[in-house]
Amino acid sequence: MTDSTDAKLRTLQEKQQAVLTGDPAAIEKQHAKGKLTARERLEHLLDPGSFVEFDKFSVHRCHHFGMGDKKVMGDGVITGWGKIDGRPVYVFSQDFTVFGGSLGEVFAEKICKIMDLAVQNGAPVIGINDSGGARIQEGVVSLAGYADIFYRNVRASGVVPQISVVMGPCAGGAVYSPALTDFTFMVEGTSHMFITGPDVVKAVTGEEISFEELGGAKTHTHNSGVAHLSYPDEISCLEHVRYLMSFLPSNNLDAVPRVPVADLPDTNIDLNSFIPDKATKPYDMKQILSTVLDEGEFFEIQPSFAGNLITGFGRLNGQSVGIVANQPLCLAGVLDIDASVKGGRFVRFCDAFNIPLITFVDVPGFLPGRDQEFGGIIRHGAKLLYAYAEATVPKFTVITRKAYGGAYDVMCSKHLNADMNFAWPTAEIAVMGSDGAVQIIFRKQIQSAEDPKAEAARLTAEYQETFANPYIAAQRGYVDDVILPSETRLRLIQALEMNAGKREAGPKRKHGNIPL
Repeated sequence: MTDSTDAKLRTLQEKQQAVLTGDPAAIEKQHAKGKLTARERLEHLLDPGSFVEFDKFSVHRCHHFGMGDKKVMGDGVITGWGKIDGRPVYVFSQDFTVFGGSLGEVFAEKICKIMDLAVQNGAPVIGINDSGGARIQEGVVSLAGYADIFYRNVRASGVVPQISVVMGPCAGGAVYSPALTDFTFMVEGTSHMFITGPDVVKAVTGEEISFEELGGAKTHTHNSGVAHLSYPDEISCLEHVRYLMSFLPSNNLDAVPRVPVADLPDTNIDLNSFIPDKATKPYDMKQILSTVLDEGEFFEIQPSFAGNLITGFGRLNGQSVGIVANQPLCLAGVLDIDASVKGGRFVRFCDAFNIPLITFVDVPGFLPGRDQEFGGIIRHGAKLLYAYAEATVPKFTVITRKAYGGAYDVMCSKHLNADMNFAWPTAEIAVMGSDGAVQIIFRKQIQSAEDPKAEAARLTAEYQETFANPYIAAQRGYVDDVILPSETRLRLIQALEMNAGKREAGPKRKHGNIPL
């Protein structure tokens, strides 16, 4: 080896080491905030030793405002690919220790490159966000960079899963990339997302509000629904990103993941007496899910938002399935604006990636009231209806108790082309509850009776005998079978097997017009 070659090799090694080392003072400051560095995050996210970095020597091309003398290799974002449980994923991790993680032209080009490769090769994209926003020194070039990323978010939607992990600030235009992805994770206390910060809010509206209240993890997982999940620290957050990936296919053409499953019981006798005798008494739908799904394993999505509707992933006989279920413990399981939007979005994700859908129904109807009507419950409720009707994946429904009014139709009824609809003997399928129905149908008869209360009670009992059961619907084929609750798991596994090769071709069109 010549001296010239040896020098070149040393130069490469020195540059590689500089990239890996970073600025010690900036790294210490990052750690002092309770945050990992961009590289440390990737180490926790990906399988050990699997990360391959791209464009590590890239630097910005800006010469304004003294930037020509401030060039750092990598330009504030680490990009490449690695593996999660042996499956390829493409990743980017914004580095707040370099220019505050601000996005410029080269920064955006690096992210766009890995997004293009992800779509080309059919692998998920996971982006870790920790950025001060657009790089002001680069002006409109930074804004163009954001738009280039947004465009790719849209093009990749429904083709490969896209996961956003917010681990620091994410403000202004930057928030729209996570908003376009499939799932957004946040960290309590250190993650913040907002269009405009507290200072701007105060200047424009006079309102004083903290960073945490305006855009913290609790705000977006409980109130806005912008984020799906939050965790107390970065390591647990990244561990749950890995867990989510275990339920998802790599792309829209891959088979849904399967895991080896031990011999599990097909029945649970306890379910036969699970539903309370009193129709208005609540129970926990999650207990039903825990007895039906493999080993009781259920990964809930948006657990803190619209608790009256449960969404999440589980497995049946080793196969990933998407779960949508009314929760009687919260607002009696009624459908409202937030629940409709939450459910519609989840159903569309599962349909895009061929994940079978199982719906558990105990719904008294849509939430009435001025706020709901003014907020557009008609339009928002139609989103859930549209999502179910449009979905072509295997769809199975289990009616456990109430299925009243239009909410019966919306919750994946047979009329929305569900493949198998089961009902427990406790199911009540009707336009409305017995008491209300009798007061409408027999109002004059009750008023004119010698004993109105006794007459109302008699007519209510008669109505219940006629409609407070699943057999009228079963006679018409709206319910495929009335089953014992203990048989639920077995019948759903059989339904999955029967519909494994489902193919459904819709009418030719560019796309539908979902009521956004």
